[in-house]
Amino acid sequence: MFKLLYLRDMDNHNGLISMTPDMKIYYFIFLCIAFNSISVKAQEDMLLKDYDPVSIYNTPRTKVSKAKFPAVDFHSHPYPKSEQEISEWVNTMDRSGVAKSIILTYRTGKSFDSIVNLYSKYGDRFELWCGLDFTGYEEKGWSKRAVKELERCYKMGAKGVGELGDKGFGFFYSKPTTAKGMHADDDRMKPLWEKCGELGMPVSIHVADPMWMYEPMDVHNDGLMNAYKWRIDTTREGLLTHAELITTLENAVRENPKTTFIACHFANCSYDLEILGRLLDKYDNMFADISARYAETAAVPRYTKRFYEKYQDKLVYGTDMGTDPEMYELTFRILESEDEHFYDKNISSYHWSFNGLGLSDEVLKKVYSENAKKILD
Repeated sequence: MFKLLYLRDMDNHNGLISMTPDMKIYYFIFLCIAFNSISVKAQEDMLLKDYDPVSIYNTPRTKVSKAKFPAVDFHSHPYPKSEQEISEWVNTMDRSGVAKSIILTYRTGKSFDSIVNLYSKYGDRFELWCGLDFTGYEEKGWSKRAVKELERCYKMGAKGVGELGDKGFGFFYSKPTTAKGMHADDDRMKPLWEKCGELGMPVSIHVADPMWMYEPMDVHNDGLMNAYKWRIDTTREGLLTHAELITTLENAVRENPKTTFIACHFANCSYDLEILGRLLDKYDNMFADISARYAETAAVPRYTKRFYEKYQDKLVYGTDMGTDPEMYELTFRILESEDEHFYDKNISSYHWSFNGLGLSDEVLKKVYSENAKKILD
């Protein structure tokens, strides 16, 4: 009825003006109900996985194509599988200002040797780190055999060990064998940690995962859209908790003061960097890489910036996100610019926006390369 009245008035070129005050009130109520009905339906029909916000803020958008200072990427992997692909990666590194990439191979034996043969011709642009051989880790004498293979890899050119990964059930990244139930503070690991210290081989170690992956997958999990993909099944028997995994790392670091440990991904303590800070304060032989946790930390820029400033001597740059130039650009933008509220779906599926940290030149120099030199020299 209201629509007909409106059309009639429009035909008379009077529109709403000719309506009585009561009619205008009713018409306004009608529009509000109709609009609300359409909006509610849109929300009900939209799937969370399809939510793809686009920032409309007219704020600075800084393109940082090259690191302000030469960078050492302390967390990468042997993504390229051919000489051509490696050559293209080197060109990307040149354009991006990445002087060297640490290749965490996970591997031992012939598999590690083949990677050495493929990458060795590029000189010091790459540094190869091996894994640990957990074959027969439940058998007597395993530690001695594993140390022997570690020494062989060292002679083949391995400069460090990693990435070792433990999300609660034991080491599982290493090739060809995983080690269920073997954690960083296991007594059987002691001879290997000591040998790493003796040979000057730093250890890159990944414990736990971001805390959102441990939280219930419900409406209160603010990292749900990314956490659901990487969620941890906390109901499985034998799984160590996040805190317990951090404890295994601390035990290994404390008991092996001559061995340098690099905790990957802020030790997966992005949600509470004070946990990591306590360890960095306490142990001279512990560092942390910042790889693959840009999304988690760029969401809280002031808090994160203070952490970088306080622990500028203990953090190293890393990516762990492939070889694309756009990937490097995003990391530089987050570290160097003061841009606000921008999105990038290429590195995570979190729904939240990123913010630049605007780190000082002093901090950037240390994170990009100076701290890496302390570890590698």
